[in-house]
Amino acid sequence: MEEVKLWRDKRERDMYDSFADLYAIIKTTDKLEKAYVRDLVSSAEYEAECLKLIAQFRTLHSALRGAVPSLDRFAEAYRLDAPAGINRLLVSGVPATVEHRAAGSSSAAASASAVAECVQHFITAMDSVKLNMVAVDQVHPLLSDLSTSLAKLGNGLLPPDFEGRTKVRDWLARLAKMGAADELTEQQARQLHFDLESSYNSFMAALPNAGS
Repeated sequence: MEEVKLWRDKRERDMYDSFADLYAIIKTTDKLEKAYVRDLVSSAEYEAECLKLIAQFRTLHSALRGAVPSLDRFAEAYRLDAPAGINRLLVSGVPATVEHRAAGSSSAAASASAVAECVQHFITAMDSVKLNMVAVDQVHPLLSDLSTSLAKLGNGLLPPDFEGRTKVRDWLARLAKMGAADELTEQQARQLHFDLESSYNSFMAALPNAGS
């Protein structure tokens, strides 16, 4: 019997791998939404995981925009029944806990939204480096968005000497001296990912407990 291949070349195989990742992110988000509604996870745990999934979804969905122009069609084609996950990722774009806090003061809602934005930019930048998107014209916009979102928080939620701001500014200054088509070396990419990861961990540790 002749072997049936799902792909013809590496590029097509990578595309199907990305489809599988997208399917898994949507399905996981759907299950997380149901677990939160049933009070099986705490608000803090739900929010942290949901923010990661939203950031991962945005990175992957953006990369697949040509191959997946419609998420509804993707779900139909692959028999993906995950309405809560699709709504959270595509329609809402923020965790339910952030939406609920919007019922409070406008300043609290603004802070929650700014925190969510920072987390998404952190994770998007880290994921992009992991995917070897290390050209200056790929990295610089991501770090610029991250720097802007950190600046929006001011010093109200983060300490004035928060190291993440300094590290991101240092990397932006370094990239500004390079050409748009230049790429980070393997050592530079590893250092950038390390700096982003340590800054992200410090960022999350510095925040008040969102679920309290």
